[in-house]
Amino acid sequence: MHDIKWIRENPEAFDAAMSMRNAEITAARLIDIDAERRRLMTEHQELLARRKTISGDIGKAKQSGGNADELMAEMGGLKDRIKAAEDGQAALNDQLDLLLTSFPNILDASVPKGADEDDNVEIRRWGTPGEFDFTPGEHFDLGEKLGMMDFATAAKLSGSRFVILRGQLARLERALAQFMIDMHVNEHGYEETTTPMLVKDDAMFGTGQLPKFAEDSFKTTNDMWLIPTSEVTLTNQVAGEIVDTASLPLRYTALTQCFRSEAGSAGRDTRGMIRQHQFSKVEMVSIVDPEQSDAELERKTQCAEEVLQRLGLPYRTILLCSGDTGFSAMKTYDIEVWLPGQGRYREISSCSNTGEFQARRMNARCRAQGDKKTRFVHTLNGSGLAVGRCLIAVMENYQQADGSIKVPEALVPYMGGMTEISVTK
Repeated sequence: MHDIKWIRENPEAFDAAMSMRNAEITAARLIDIDAERRRLMTEHQELLARRKTISGDIGKAKQSGGNADELMAEMGGLKDRIKAAEDGQAALNDQLDLLLTSFPNILDASVPKGADEDDNVEIRRWGTPGEFDFTPGEHFDLGEKLGMMDFATAAKLSGSRFVILRGQLARLERALAQFMIDMHVNEHGYEETTTPMLVKDDAMFGTGQLPKFAEDSFKTTNDMWLIPTSEVTLTNQVAGEIVDTASLPLRYTALTQCFRSEAGSAGRDTRGMIRQHQFSKVEMVSIVDPEQSDAELERKTQCAEEVLQRLGLPYRTILLCSGDTGFSAMKTYDIEVWLPGQGRYREISSCSNTGEFQARRMNARCRAQGDKKTRFVHTLNGSGLAVGRCLIAVMENYQQADGSIKVPEALVPYMGGMTEISVTK
């Protein structure tokens, strides 16, 4: 959601920002619509004032016994003109709001210009990919050979892009989620939160999923949405609120099931758990004072990275370029974990600063005690981590020649002391 007043005052800056996004440059169009809308607002106010004046003049004419026919005739014509001004203003308001909500966020100045993921910039790496004295397998082969990862039965129940985990792998996924939540709550200062997984339109609009990405989400027959991420519910907790600046930052974390239709991903990652319609994810959301958001993005990214470090999983951190940064974000770091079965890094976390973009859509503001003026808060979100993809990374990086999987040391307490996953355990 963009501020039309700012666009009026900075049309060239807005056009340049949208050009970075490869979006249509339409500042002039927005300004034209806004000018006509404001003209109708002024006309409407003038017509209402004229109606009030005429009403008084008619009353005076009748009291004095004078002729009020011309005034009555003018009053009759005003009714239609007022209605036309109201309708025109409402239509332009809707048109302008739709356009303002269709443009992506303005990028941070530090975001590199680029067309797509090939132009992203690597910031750092941690860990060295392990060497195997055998050809490492991919997670779906490993899981199926263990008899603990069942895609066929899941497809019978629900179709493609679903999985059933059994036994020790099911426990490993649960252990990973609990490990992440414990770390973020006990060490990183996030408040553990349980939220709904069904939300209304306003919540999806607030974080930018609607209207642009409606086809990427699942909608129920009673007009509720299954959350694509708990970013939706965690962030919208402050929708319509004025938060005391002294209480900021607010940091929330949640483990939820997430649901995505994966529209447009036909033919991509059709095997395995990389791209599922339903998956579990630990999310981190921060609500901060505007001056804190740059530092908070770095902090949040480090929180996600530390999960991988504790698990001993090699990764790299990428700064997304302009053409690859998401709709609501002004700056995003992707963290990509090494998957030896694929022989490449794959995304496991995305940490974004959305600035005031989501706050404007949600009308979420902050105010210092004693101040009358409010400001929009800044909101940030990040995966801490995608649990299923982390399970994949553990399986592939800790696989052994006989098909068993070592349990990372950090997870052994969560696995009841189990140090290895195998068919004999």
